[in-house]
Amino acid sequence: MILKSKICGVSDTKILNFIVNHDHPPQFVGFIVNYPKSKRHVDIKILKELMKIEKKNSFYVAVLVNPNQNILEEIKEMPFDYYQLYDCQPSKIQSIKEKYKKKIITAITVRDIKDVNDYRKFIETTDIYLFDSKGYENSMSFDHTLIEKLNLNKEVMIAGNIQIDDNLENLKKIAHIIDISGGLETDGLKDISKIDIFLNKIKQLNNETKKRYPINRST
Repeated sequence: MILKSKICGVSDTKILNFIVNHDHPPQFVGFIVNYPKSKRHVDIKILKELMKIEKKNSFYVAVLVNPNQNILEEIKEMPFDYYQLYDCQPSKIQSIKEKYKKKIITAITVRDIKDVNDYRKFIETTDIYLFDSKGYENSMSFDHTLIEKLNLNKEVMIAGNIQIDDNLENLKKIAHIIDISGGLETDGLKDISKIDIFLNKIKQLNNETKKRYPINRST
């Protein structure tokens, strides 16, 4: 399995340009759209400037916490590919999905196995499951082993205080996509050197996987 990545909490045009033009860009780039409690929240004016940058080989993700109609209407013409939704009931997610024609990343915040099992509520509405910590705005972590035995028929994304020196091979065993934010920061700001290290580590890991499990192209 090829490990995918998402860099979240991007709020600076220089950083975004570096990410999308990297030799090994992430599959997803996330922007905190309507959650001012987060230090990574992006003002709508800055968001419009960020959205002018061509995404090239990455998908743009709007991170939304129980969004109201006003913010949904304000961003509907922006080139987002996915809406990542926190604190939304399945009926609201379905309504957003149908009206705005976006793919959905459903965020499930986890403290214990009871929280993990909430995924069942979203089987019909989500495209990707994200398992994150309860204190997601503060880069907190949770016990990743709580989700390792899930057998879902959709991609799983994992977040929660992931660092660039974590064992990505272990994370790969339980998730298809690594979602990282605070682990790529220095003094609260995205750090280009850490982003570069992370993206190259993902590429190296995937290259090693291809060597171990080569595709048989013979017929």
